[in-house]
Amino acid sequence: MTDGRTIRRTAIRTAYVVGPVVILAVVLAVLWSTSPFGDVEAIDEASTLEILWLLAVVGAIAGIVPVAIGMLWFPFIRTLEHRYLHAFLALAAGVLAFIAFEMTEEAIEHAFEADRTALAGGLVVLGVFGTFGAMYALGRWRQRTSVGGERSGLRIAYLVAIALGLHSIGEGLGIGVAFVQGDATLVTLLVVGYIMHNVTEGPTIVAAVARDTETPPLYHFAAMGIIAGSPVIFGGWIGSLADSALLAAVFFAIAVGAILQVLVEMVGLIRFDAGTLLTRLNAATFVVGVALMFVLEDVIVEGWIIPG
Repeated sequence: MTDGRTIRRTAIRTAYVVGPVVILAVVLAVLWSTSPFGDVEAIDEASTLEILWLLAVVGAIAGIVPVAIGMLWFPFIRTLEHRYLHAFLALAAGVLAFIAFEMTEEAIEHAFEADRTALAGGLVVLGVFGTFGAMYALGRWRQRTSVGGERSGLRIAYLVAIALGLHSIGEGLGIGVAFVQGDATLVTLLVVGYIMHNVTEGPTIVAAVARDTETPPLYHFAAMGIIAGSPVIFGGWIGSLADSALLAAVFFAIAVGAILQVLVEMVGLIRFDAGTLLTRLNAATFVVGVALMFVLEDVIVEGWIIPG
């Protein structure tokens, strides 16, 4: 009987791990073998409303769907021991740190491309520090008003979703520009690349929730998925209507500030739970998070999917 229960628990945990991978593979296979975005080459003949609707569909596939798939790993993360949960949080921090670095580069590059470089540079600095300061103040206020000073993993998960949502606007900008240019191949490749990239955001969001005593209602997961993924749609609209280097620089800067504040919150959460931050396991998983995003972003997306 005991062996039977052990086998059943092992099978369930395996399903928790493998299930999202299978779903992701099916989604990628369908996208690669079909053309779900309509006749992109004939976009010049479409109305503005039709373009916005098609970009909403594309953005949902590239943003909301992969984040939702990634969040399906929550039951597995929930079964981990506390020290492994902290290691998973450190991995999530590595993912976010790499994204912040990439967004900083993007903000600087777009600032130099803007017509008024000095203005763009000032707005980038303001965007980073202004967003960080506003979110830091909000976080401290929420912590002071929480019962018993308890650190809520759900609150931090929402902050992670907001930061990743701001980052997702930049992804949508690229899709929107390619879409209005009528480049169907590039649109499909960008969507496939961003799906592979964004699926890592799901577990990054729910990692903090997994250490809470109670599992939050399902609508919280739905809300966080929409917050993190739907801004790809907004970015696509901006990219299709106003290809502005200044606007792109500002959005990237805001995303950097938000991510930096989330990293501060995640460090505080680990210290609150464990009393220490730097363990060998945490350091190793942080490095793994950075390396994972490097492979997905710089090797697969930038090097293979959209070279040059």
